[in-house]
Amino acid sequence: MRRRQFICMAASVVFVPRAAAAKGAKMIVHKDPYCGCCGAWASAYEASGFKVTTRNEDDMDAVKSGLGVPASVHGCHTATVDGYYLEGHVPLEAAEKLLRERPALAGLAVAGMPRGSLGMGEDPGASYDVMAVPRDGGQTYVYLAIRPK
Repeated sequence: MRRRQFICMAASVVFVPRAAAAKGAKMIVHKDPYCGCCGAWASAYEASGFKVTTRNEDDMDAVKSGLGVPASVHGCHTATVDGYYLEGHVPLEAAEKLLRERPALAGLAVAGMPRGSLGMGEDPGASYDVMAVPRDGGQTYVYLAIRPK
C-alpha cells in the first residue's frame, strides 16, 4: 500500500497546475494613487492566488529607480514578488512562468500601457512583448510575445 501512495503523491506533484508556483506568493504593487488600470491589474493577480498589497506612491520614478528598472521599459505600475519586479501590465502567464523557472532576471516589463494587456481591457487582437531584464544589467530581450489568437 505504501508504494501505491508514493506513486499517487509523485504523480500529483507532476500534474500540479502551472499557477501553483505563484499560489500564495506575496506581491507588493506600487502605483499612482489616481490610476484605475493598476487596480484592475492587481485584482487579477489577487484573484489568481497572489497575496497582493497595494501601495499608493507619490513618486513612481523613485520606486522604479530604486529597483533598477531601465527607463526604456517603464510602464504604469511596478510590483515586486519573490525577488523579482514586474513592471507595467505583465500578464499572469509570464509571471507564473518566471516564478516557476526562476531565471537570472531582475524582472519582467511591459513598456507603456498596451491596449488589451491585463488591466487595460480585453482585446483578442492584443499584440505586445513582455521583456526580460537580466540581473547582470545585460540587454533586455523578449521573454514572451503576446499575439492575437
